[in-house]
Amino acid sequence: MSIIPEKQENQKQVLTLNELSKRKVVEHNSLITSIAKMDKTPLKMFELAVSCINTEEPPKDNTVYLSKRDLFAFFKVSDNDKHSRFKQAVEKMQKQAFFQIKEEQGKGFKFKSIVPIPYVEWTDYNDEVKIEFHREIMPYLINLKKNFTQHALSDIAELNSKYSIILYRWLSMQYNQYEHYSVKGGRRAEQVEAYRNPSISIKELRIITDTVNSYKQFTRFNNDVLKTPLDEINAHTSFNVTYDKIKKGRSIDSIVFHIEKKRMADDNSYKLDDRAYQEDKARKAETEDQLVLQAMDSPYTKLLMEHFLLSYLDLMDKKILAGLQKNVYPLYDELKDLRGLNGVKDHLSYVASKKEAYSKRNVAKYLKKAIEQYLPTVKLQDLEQPERAKVRGKGASHE
Repeated sequence: MSIIPEKQENQKQVLTLNELSKRKVVEHNSLITSIAKMDKTPLKMFELAVSCINTEEPPKDNTVYLSKRDLFAFFKVSDNDKHSRFKQAVEKMQKQAFFQIKEEQGKGFKFKSIVPIPYVEWTDYNDEVKIEFHREIMPYLINLKKNFTQHALSDIAELNSKYSIILYRWLSMQYNQYEHYSVKGGRRAEQVEAYRNPSISIKELRIITDTVNSYKQFTRFNNDVLKTPLDEINAHTSFNVTYDKIKKGRSIDSIVFHIEKKRMADDNSYKLDDRAYQEDKARKAETEDQLVLQAMDSPYTKLLMEHFLLSYLDLMDKKILAGLQKNVYPLYDELKDLRGLNGVKDHLSYVASKKEAYSKRNVAKYLKKAIEQYLPTVKLQDLEQPERAKVRGKGASHE
């Protein structure tokens, strides 16, 4: 929906609460990992305002409009003091609330402090609230082609702690990447899984939650910044999250989260349709089975067995065979084109002779790394010595 602020040309369209409940919040990852110097109310108000931006047709004057009635409903404010409380929240947001953003630039970092919403306008006789974003925050909210996160506004609405909101945004950023690379590819399997089981150091976690100088005792930090917020996230959002505390020496050094998406077929926008999920799961299983069959018929599988780089137990593991067929064998095809089948055999002989670095648990990963390191050498040799490219089947040494 377009938000049209020009009074003289079109009547402004004010989003209703029902529409707000279906909205998505889209933000650049730099904003997700920034330090939110504000409490829960300004942070939720910011998320609410961001959800009203039409990213396809962003407002030219950086302005969106909300219904005051629905804004109060979103915050579940029903007492007689709601107008003064709203005024206090707006004043606090403009005077105290800002984002500290850290971005890589050149050989170091650039730091920005941005008050996200410097101007809010409303009257006591009108239902409309005008919210204007700072021009410097807009690049983090519109024209986002990559490195951005989308999450449901309905999830944010139910969170009543600053730390719950910050953790939810960060976890959404991680899980969004898990879903993206699971479908699109471009990352190794262990990298994809790391997005669903993200790790963060206690130092970094304190920074993004703005608790560097508070909750000095880990027991309190664990309860107020981790356990209680995650209980709230599990109760009210699309995620079920658990976590492990990782020690270094006697101290807790980092946290590993484990994120699962709730799979429920109802009308809430964030929840996955179970039928679609099952169909997607079936497609992935079918693809894996096809890769396994191709791997079993591949001459490279036989060569790996002959060089004791693949065991009979490995042949029973679908993930290993699918990984080899998808990620390793195409690279062997490249080497075969350059050096013939004997060139592949020589390469495997060399890898087998160095298998003190070989890990049975990561056979596909190990073999992929080995051929990826070797292929550039072969290609460089062919550029420097074109006559070698014409000699097929005589192999090439691993120099």
